[in-house]
Formats: sequence, C-alpha cells, structure tokens
Amino acid sequence: MEEKSRGISLRKKRTVRPKISAPKQISAPLPAGVPVGDAAKKLAPPAGLPDAPRPRERPQNGDKTADLVKRRYSTRFTTLPGDFNAGVPPMPSMPSVPSKYAQAPPSRDGRPTGQRIRIDVNALSDPSLRPEKYVASLLAEASEEDIQTFQQDLAKVKNRTSTDLQHNVFQNRIQFIRISKEAEKLKGEMRTLRNLMSELTNALGQATSTTSSSMDSLTSRKRANRSSVANLEALWNSHLQVLWKRVEGSQKYLPAIPGRHIVYESSRWVELNSATWKPRRRVHIIMLNDHLLLAADKRRVDGSMPDPREKLGKAPLSAIRCFPLQDVQIANLSTRAVPGSERGNAANAINLRVGPDSFTFATGSAETSEKTGLLTAWRKAVEDLRKTIEAESLERDKVHESVNYLATRDRSILKSPHLLETLNEQGGSKVEMLIDVDGKPQSIRWVEGQIDDLDIEIALQDFEASVERVEKLRRIAKNIKGNAIAQSIVTLKLNERASRLAGIITRYLKDQNQWKVATQRHVQWLFRLGFEDVAREAYLEARSETIKKRIRQCSYEGDLHLYVYQLSYIYFTIIKDTTNIYEAAFPVSMMSACVKWGKGHVDAFNTILLRQLSGLAPQSNEYRQCMDRAYLHARILEEAGLDFKDLIGVRTETGGEGSQAP
Repeated sequence: MEEKSRGISLRKKRTVRPKISAPKQISAPLPAGVPVGDAAKKLAPPAGLPDAPRPRERPQNGDKTADLVKRRYSTRFTTLPGDFNAGVPPMPSMPSVPSKYAQAPPSRDGRPTGQRIRIDVNALSDPSLRPEKYVASLLAEASEEDIQTFQQDLAKVKNRTSTDLQHNVFQNRIQFIRISKEAEKLKGEMRTLRNLMSELTNALGQATSTTSSSMDSLTSRKRANRSSVANLEALWNSHLQVLWKRVEGSQKYLPAIPGRHIVYESSRWVELNSATWKPRRRVHIIMLNDHLLLAADKRRVDGSMPDPREKLGKAPLSAIRCFPLQDVQIANLSTRAVPGSERGNAANAINLRVGPDSFTFATGSAETSEKTGLLTAWRKAVEDLRKTIEAESLERDKVHESVNYLATRDRSILKSPHLLETLNEQGGSKVEMLIDVDGKPQSIRWVEGQIDDLDIEIALQDFEASVERVEKLRRIAKNIKGNAIAQSIVTLKLNERASRLAGIITRYLKDQNQWKVATQRHVQWLFRLGFEDVAREAYLEARSETIKKRIRQCSYEGDLHLYVYQLSYIYFTIIKDTTNIYEAAFPVSMMSACVKWGKGHVDAFNTILLRQLSGLAPQSNEYRQCMDRAYLHARILEEAGLDFKDLIGVRTETGGEGSQAP
C-alpha cells in the first residue's frame, strides 16, 4: 500500500502505461453571453435519442503528476472572448502569385527558364569546334523564344566581329601607309647621302690632283677662264653668227639654242657619184654637237672637177642638206678599196648614210689626216650627244614621274581628256612640282598623303574630320600658284572624294530624315561640301516617301469619316514637321522649295479627298463631317507658318486654275 501511495514517476521506466482520455470536440463555439450551464443544456441531446458517449472518468489514484498530464490533454476552452462575433465571414484565401512573376524552375544546365543563353566567344573561336554538336548540346532544353534570342545574339556577335575586322583592316592600312612614307623618306635620305659621298670623293680627288700638280698659276687662271661656261656660251654664239653670215640658209637649219656649237669644219671634201665615183662638186662639211650641215660654193654649180687643194677661203656658201647627228652613220671606205680600179682612191673616202639617202665624200690623197679628224670628231660628238640626251631623258623622267605619280593614282583623271593632253604637253618641262602650304613648300607626295588620309576617314565614316580635310585641301589647291597641272589634278581628286562623301552623307540624311538634330548635322556637312541642292532634294524626297509609306498603311473599311481622318492627319502632320525641320536645317533663302513641296502634297490630298467624296451629296451630313475634319487638321499647318486651309477641297487641273469643289 505504501508503494501505491507514493505513486509513479515520469523519470523512471514504467511498465504500465497510463490511460489518458482524449478531449471531446464540440460542434461549434459557444455564443457570447451564454452561461456554461445553459450551453451544456443546449448541447445535450434531446429526449428519446441515445446519450452521447461520455468521457471516461479519471481514476482516483492520487498521483498528482499523472493527474496534471491528464488534465492538460483533456482541457476544453469553452470561454470565448467578449468581442467574438460568429457571423463574421471566414478569412479569404491568399491570392496566388501570377505565373509571369513566379520564378520558373531551372533547366538542366542550371540556367533559369527565360534567361538568355550565354554565348562563349572563346568556344566559337576554337578551330576544332563542331558547330552542329555545340548547338545541339546548347539548345537541347531551349524553348522557341530562347532559340530566337540566341540567334539574335549570334547575329550581334557576327556584326561586332565584322566591324572589328574592318577596323583592323583600316588600321593595318594606316600602318602600311606610314611605313611606306618612312621607307620613301629613308630612300631619299640614302640618295642624298650617296650624292654627298660622291661630292666628297670628287673634292678629295681634286685636292690630290691640285697638290700634285706643278702648273703655273697664270696658266691655271687662263684655263679656268677658257672652261668657264659663260665664256664658252659667248664663244659658241659668236661662231654661230659667223656661220650664218658665211653659209646662206644655215640659220634656217641651225637656230640659236643654248649649248649648240661647232665641233668640226672643213672645206677639203668633194662629193662623188656613188655609182661612177666621179667628182660632182666641192662641199663644205660643218659638224655641230647635234647636227651635220653640208654646204657648197654658190659659184661652182657645174660638175667640173675642182682642185682638191683649192681652198674656199671666204667664198659665199649655200646650205645643201642638214641632218640630225643621231641619224647620221659614217663608214670608212678604206677597207673596200680595190687596187687598179676606179675605187682605188677609196682610201681617202667615206660613206655618209642618213636613212634611205647615201652620200660618198673623198679628200685629197695627201690629206689623210682630214678623214681621221672627221671620223674622230663624229664619234666623239655622237657619244657626247648620247650622254646629253640620256641626261635630259633622266631629268624628264623625274619630272614626268612626279606628274604621273600625281595623275595615274586615280582613275578619274583618265576620264578627263583635256587634263591628259595638258599632262602630255607639260610632261617634259622642268616645272617644280612643289606646292606652297601655309608658306612652306610641300612635295606632291605630301598632297597624296593627305588624300590617302581623307580616303581612310571616308571609309571609317568620320564625317566631321573628312569634311574638315576636304575644306583644308580645297584651300591648298586654291592657293597653288604657277603650277596649273598640280592645281587641276588636286582639284579633280578632291571633287571626286567630295562627291563620294556627299553620297554617303545623303544616304544617312534619307534614313534619319525624321530627326531634327541629325538632319541639321547632315545638311550642314553637305553645305560645307558644296552640295546644297543635293541636300534639299534628298530631304524633301525622303519626306515624300514617308508620306507615301504612311498613306499605304491606311485602309478603307467602310467608315469614310475615319478614313478621311487618317489621311488628313498624316498629310498635314508630316507637312508641318517637315516644314519645322526644314526651317531649322536650311537657310531662309531656300524656304520657297519647301513651300512648293507642301503645296504639291496638299494638292495630292485634295485629289484623294474629292475622289472619296465624289459619291456623296455636298448637303449630306457625312460630306460635311469629312470636310470639317479636313479643315480642322489643315489648321495644324499654322504652327509651321503655312496657311493652306483655303486650298482644302480645291480641284486643280493641269494647265488650268483651281476650282472650288461643290
């Protein structure tokens, strides 16, 4: 009994589990203000019905801990708060989150659904990439929207790569041009160094010869005077004047030019018949540095044999023939002499051939040195003439090279026959191809470098820099003095570049004609290039195309008032915007073109309006509504300073005055 009075402990292992009755649920909360006893009576079942099951009575075992636990599980809360209202509707359910805001489950590759597929540029640049396998693995779980987005991203990457490639190409070209300029500069410096080394060598040689020479100072002074260019020129001119006086008609063949002089002169020659070798007449052979003159005695015109030892002295002579020295061929006939024949005297004869003409000349047998002197003088004169012609040709090539360098680099020059003729005529002249740029002489290659830079800026579409460079080069070309060829070529090249640049800017002007700032900028560039008319026509043409495009989007679906509303709003709104932009971009002196353009489109609107209203009576309500709507929209033009409302509904005919519509 004592153990039972002590009870059981929850901290010890029990062998017998206590039985605890479950709490009984009530059907509804008790109403406020009802006593517990009354509520129990109301909840009691009516008479005649079986009693509800009652909870089991707790055993009175005297264990306080077990009793407390049982009370805890069997407690009922029947006392309700005083402000409880049973008639309040139940709490509404929580709204569900919209699907577009709900976070979609991630895909297999860990990417949330709807997010862009990232493009790996390094993977695309791999040379061993297999596109089909790569795309299949990347788009395996992608939706149609993801595929379209991925395609757009690929197109953007492609465009960006193409732009970078183009930029790299132009950068490489700039580097190539710079390297070419440096190479050309280095070549010029090497040429200058070579000339300086040659002059130094000559100076050292002259110094050595001067120190080793023991000539008298007076003799050296006389020799210097004789070799003076001025003295030689004076001496040669005096010899030519004496020749003109002695030989009649020689001045016609041998006019005075710088450097022309006589190198050989002899009157001891007789012209022979080439067939019979009989003497015909005495001739006077005069050899100059560039021509060979044949003269004869005016008093001995018969064919009698003159005395070879006779001298002409100061007898008057007449010029027979004159040949360019480079066309003359002289042959020694001594090797063709046949003893005992008529050609036995060929030891002192020569043959002179000029093209198809052949002449035979002979001298006395006692004057063999005369033939040797003639042949020696001829060989030396031909060699000197060859060197002179070669030097002149090199000088001409240098000048012509500079002209051709400027002319042949652009095909547009080949389309100018007048300029080509001028180049051919002036190609051999020694005109310095230098251009004065801000007081500094610049070569033609500097101008070509500026034009190359202009081409690069045009290709990169740097419009502001391109327009500034065109203006600068035009000022340079305008200030070129004394060199009409260079001025014409530079001007022609600039005009061709300016036309190309204006075409690109005009295309951008048409594409961005609806923006005021862009239109002002493009029109300003075209004005600076000198293409005002092109800018005006391009802008107005682009606005006309805009009106046509918007009108085609309007469709008549039975509501005439709505259709007229759309037409009038499109026409007059675009005319107003065009006038405002035109007034801001173009000068006031060119506003007449815009007004004429607006008048033309008002006439086009009237044509469409009258055609649509042709089936309605002027007194009808629908007719008046359409006309009122057109008048109302025409007042929009007053914001741009135009007043065309009196022209609405006016029918215009070709060649006649407009008449008011009924």
